[in-house]
Amino acid sequence: MPRRRRRGPGQTQLYGAAGGTPAGRQRHAAQLLSLQRVSKSFQSLVQLYLANMRSFDSSQIGPAIPRAAFVNLLKDNEVLQQLALQNCSDWLTDRELLPVIGQNHHLHQIQLKGCAQLSRHALVAISLSCPNLRQLSLAHCEWVDSLSLRSLADHCKALEAVDLTACRQLKDEAICYLVQKCSRLKSLSLAVNANVGDVAVEEIAKCCPELEHLDLTGCLRVKNDSIRVLAEYCPKLRSLKVKHCHNVAESSLSILRSRGVELDVEPPLQRALVLLQDVVGFAPFINLQI
Repeated sequence: MPRRRRRGPGQTQLYGAAGGTPAGRQRHAAQLLSLQRVSKSFQSLVQLYLANMRSFDSSQIGPAIPRAAFVNLLKDNEVLQQLALQNCSDWLTDRELLPVIGQNHHLHQIQLKGCAQLSRHALVAISLSCPNLRQLSLAHCEWVDSLSLRSLADHCKALEAVDLTACRQLKDEAICYLVQKCSRLKSLSLAVNANVGDVAVEEIAKCCPELEHLDLTGCLRVKNDSIRVLAEYCPKLRSLKVKHCHNVAESSLSILRSRGVELDVEPPLQRALVLLQDVVGFAPFINLQI
């Protein structure tokens, strides 16, 4: 039987000994906490283990973590590098998150997709406490506004990947400020935001020469001119999503296509039907389930 590799100190995870199934990981978390009741020695060992975790992913435990359990798990941890709390809208608020963010200054990856009960104060706290942040997902967090995004841009200039899908309060001005300050961006999603237009896309192109992935799905105000600027200023671009961008035509995409950029667009027949509907006066049906 092959020997199992031991985890290094930077690889400690809550679910490291739980097995592969979510049910097994949930049992592991419960058992871990219950071990504290066995003796003072066990309590000290469990607290030491929790205090030295480098990564915490709520999906490896289950979406419905009791608030008190979450607070107890991370109350002594000051060395987290990765924090994933996606789709925790049923229980996660600023009250639970802010203390964790405030005491963990080494975080370089944060995932808050779908955490709808947070507020702009969460993003401000992240910007002030996490200067080394590299990746941040705020998809479907409609509480993100221009002021909190400016705070992020001012303090987290090493960002390489940001997901702002369906952050519908944000307009061109806020996106421009972000990319002016965070010019190292390699991946950016602005999908499902009808407020984003050519001004933002052109500024992204001119400020982010390292850009590799851009998602503009459903950005209805984006047109051909900004796509041509993107092709001119972003030589490292590898993928571009412009599905449901009905003002973006093949004439502007052909340059990127010839360079081997992966393009996500509607099939030609679907695009033709949408254009026909526009001509005859019917609003096209757009399914933006992202």
